[in-house]
Order: sequence, then C-alpha cells, then structure tokens
Amino acid sequence: MAGVPEFRWQAVGRRKTSVARVYLTPGTGKWDVNGRTLGDYFPRPSLVQHIQQSFTATDTLGSFDVMAHVDGGGVSGQAGAMRHAIARALCKADELHRAKLRTAGLLTRDPRAVERKKPGRPGARKRFQFSKR
Repeated sequence: MAGVPEFRWQAVGRRKTSVARVYLTPGTGKWDVNGRTLGDYFPRPSLVQHIQQSFTATDTLGSFDVMAHVDGGGVSGQAGAMRHAIARALCKADELHRAKLRTAGLLTRDPRAVERKKPGRPGARKRFQFSKR
C-alpha cells in the first residue's frame, strides 16, 4: 500500500459513550484528530494534558505521530477515550511501557457512565417535590 509506514500500531480506547481509534507511527510528534490538530480539536489545555499523560508517563512525548478518529460522547469523554487508546497503542509499540502505564492507571478503562433514568422520577436519583397535602 502506498503511503502507509511499515511500523504502525493501532488501538481502540473507550470512555463513557466515546470511542477513539488511534494510529501511532514513529515520527516527530504530529497530531491529527479527525483531520484537525490536537489544540484545535481540544481547546482546553487540561484536556490536552490529560491526553498526553500516556506519553509523559513513558517519556515518549514527541517521538510518535498520532492519527486519531474520535466518535461519540462529549469533549471530556473523547479525551479519556484517546488517552486509553494511546496507552494501549504504546504497549503494542514496546512491551516495556506496560509496567509504567499500568502503575499510572492508564491501561484500565474507566467504567463510570451516566446512570439511567428511573420510571416515575425526573432523573436517575432526583424525586418530584413531596407535598403533604
């Protein structure tokens, strides 16, 4: 296939209702998230730092080019899904990263999601105002 590098690691990450497919290639640290740069797609610096946590834990920031396709959920969920996918892809790239990523808690999928709405109530836990008379 023309244009595809010989070393490319792919992984999927999930958080809430978001799914991120990440492709890592050895490079200079270029980011491509849904056709945009990382700073354009995630304008909040806290989310960018959250996403780059896997690279900083393994001291590989700037040594991989990242191409990501993110779908579903909101901005925070998409950032968490990308962080999960990058950590998984780094494990495929070099198995020595697994211990560092595991101790940082980056390989575990965050199971928290929105609780479902219950019948007869306005929300998941909220109740209608009680009236004595």
